[in-house]
Amino acid sequence: MDNNKESKFRAIIIGAKGLSLGISIIVAILLGIGSGILMQKIFNVFWVLWIGVFWGVAAAILNVYKAYRAELRDFEKIANDPKYKRDF
Repeated sequence: MDNNKESKFRAIIIGAKGLSLGISIIVAILLGIGSGILMQKIFNVFWVLWIGVFWGVAAAILNVYKAYRAELRDFEKIANDPKYKRDF
């Protein structure tokens, strides 16, 4: 019974990780757009908005890269675990 509960919690945690990545991408892009709009209003120049959009997209890409590196570390731990090694 405990194993069944543990597998349910594991599925919830994995789902939350994916959801948090999606939310962080949206938030990064929205913050970039917001900062671009703010800079546009301060400097009264239209193209400054695109700098903010670029910052937001760059931050979103950085979030995806960090999530990729974290998953890669997890997979490397699993690959080095003797429980999963097979001798041929």
